[in-house]
Amino acid sequence: MEQQTIIKVQNLHKQYKQMIRHEGKWGGLQDLVNRKHKLMTAVDNVSFEVESGEAVAFIGPNGAGKSTVIKMLVGVLAPTSGLVEVEGRIPHGNRLENAKRIGVVFGQRTQLFWDIPLSESLHLARHMYKIPQQQFKENMLKYSEVLGLHEYMNVAVRQLSLGQRMRAELCAALLHNPRIVFLDEPTIGLDVVVKEKFRSLIRDINEKYHTTILLTTHDMVDIEQLCSRVIVIDHGNILFDGKLDQLKRDFGSEEKMTLEMDSKLDDFREIYELGVKSVEQEDRTLQIVYDNRRVSSSAIISNILSSYTVKDLIVQQIEIEEIIKNLYKNRLT
Repeated sequence: MEQQTIIKVQNLHKQYKQMIRHEGKWGGLQDLVNRKHKLMTAVDNVSFEVESGEAVAFIGPNGAGKSTVIKMLVGVLAPTSGLVEVEGRIPHGNRLENAKRIGVVFGQRTQLFWDIPLSESLHLARHMYKIPQQQFKENMLKYSEVLGLHEYMNVAVRQLSLGQRMRAELCAALLHNPRIVFLDEPTIGLDVVVKEKFRSLIRDINEKYHTTILLTTHDMVDIEQLCSRVIVIDHGNILFDGKLDQLKRDFGSEEKMTLEMDSKLDDFREIYELGVKSVEQEDRTLQIVYDNRRVSSSAIISNILSSYTVKDLIVQQIEIEEIIKNLYKNRLT
């Protein structure tokens, strides 16, 4: 299927007015009669495009601006300035039309009806989205099975646990076969088994229906298993936009070598002279952290083998979570 630009963001800004509160005994009264505000920038000159069928991780620390961008993409917020287009439409100006073609899961907000059974809530979603009966029946069967919804279909939404509700939210977001799915912390509250079923489901709709996925998450396994592209945002600015493999190459060159020795090392000076970052020793276990762009694992092993006997060794690449931390550190230095 030919790819096309399905999301377009150019020079996007979003500012909020934040009230400056007076301190002291009469601060509350002063706030009433003499209100002062300051402008807070949540999103600062953000630009990116997403092609149809892409699965993109949109990540950053709390307060980075990612949820604000997502809310502008779904039409909940209007930008202060800049361009936001979803399938050629301005989301906040075409909220109903936009809503028909997207699916949204916000971790702590519900799209379900709070006081009625889950089954009735999902049937109401069918009428709202005008889902054909056969499509609704097939999707309900598939998603109920994968997400394990059968056991609490007749339970009021407000009585569901967080994990149960998140599964129901995902089902509701996918029933109408949306072209784009926005997932904001979708695996929160899910156990390991259900998380894996969720990931399998998202991979399936991405591959089978060419559904575009925009995922925000703190679960690094979600990123590695679902997304090939990563956009990293912090303080309203994009720090990185590229393939996950490129992110690993640029910021994931750190490795950790763990060696089981016949005897303890007396001196680490020769190892440090190779250019390693750190050396730690506990009994006969040696851990060495190094940048593989500066020194190779073979050089370290050869140096140690020249004077000591190695019983076993393991070389571990840096995990994606540490790669993101390195990216943030580079921004601050």
